[in-house]
Amino acid sequence: MKPEVLVVGPLMPHVMTALEADYRIHKLYEAEDRAAYLAKIGPGVRGIATATGANAELMDALPQLEIISSFGVGVDSVDLVHAAARNIIVANTPDVLNDDVANLAVLLLLACSRRLVAYDSYVRKGAWLETSPPLARSVRGRKVGILGLGRIGKDIATKLAVFGCEVVYHGRRAQPEVDYPFFADLEEMARQSDYVIVICPGGAATHNIVNRGVLDALGPEGTLINVARGSVVDEPELVAALVEGRLGGAGLDVFADEPRVPEALFALDQVVLQPHQGSATTETRRAMGDLQVDNLAAYFSGKGVLTPVE
Repeated sequence: MKPEVLVVGPLMPHVMTALEADYRIHKLYEAEDRAAYLAKIGPGVRGIATATGANAELMDALPQLEIISSFGVGVDSVDLVHAAARNIIVANTPDVLNDDVANLAVLLLLACSRRLVAYDSYVRKGAWLETSPPLARSVRGRKVGILGLGRIGKDIATKLAVFGCEVVYHGRRAQPEVDYPFFADLEEMARQSDYVIVICPGGAATHNIVNRGVLDALGPEGTLINVARGSVVDEPELVAALVEGRLGGAGLDVFADEPRVPEALFALDQVVLQPHQGSATTETRRAMGDLQVDNLAAYFSGKGVLTPVE
């Protein structure tokens, strides 16, 4: 008999095809009454496939739950503490998205430094017919502070070296195996940096870690790049710093209440905005979907998941 798997929300077509071939699928997102639906199918479900997380209430509606296979590297929307208490294995899809997320971080940094979006508008509006725009800024020799030197952070650092940037970092601990200077104090790193790239995990430990003090330390000549989670940055303070000119610019792929973005940012030409596109290429999203499926397959074949969340 095929194992029963609960699909929390719509997944990529090729993922759904693979899941439907190997499992008895229950689509929670199609249920009109979620509680009634879970009460009916819950006792038989052994796995969850999700791109939107899994809370304790959902887990407890599934008494036989053994594995949660999550689409994406971030697991702040999965209650890991409760999963551990229930001995539920959680798997995610790391590494396959490193390159594209790192590329977007570098792209946002370059777009901010060269005022790419603002100057595109400059041409489209016909302003170039009247006068040339002001000069932009080079990134060579600039100090870039990376908040979170994990897999993606290291990839970003490697790519920035090509542009002649000086990389430093802040995290939970120093990493003796890397050559980049470590700052134990995030505010001090921001004070000494021209750019700060945020690529740390979300969750309670990093909530609003980029606060007014950090933003003011980065200052009117500094730029914040966020490709992590909106929760990591105190968004009202970020907006105020940009509007008031206390922060020089920002490249933002993530926001506190997506897809809602503070409207005050729309008129700021020193800000580049993206709709959470870090891993959003055809190739990377397919690889993420494949790994989500492969984690379930490995678990139910008795081999153990390929990429467990430790």
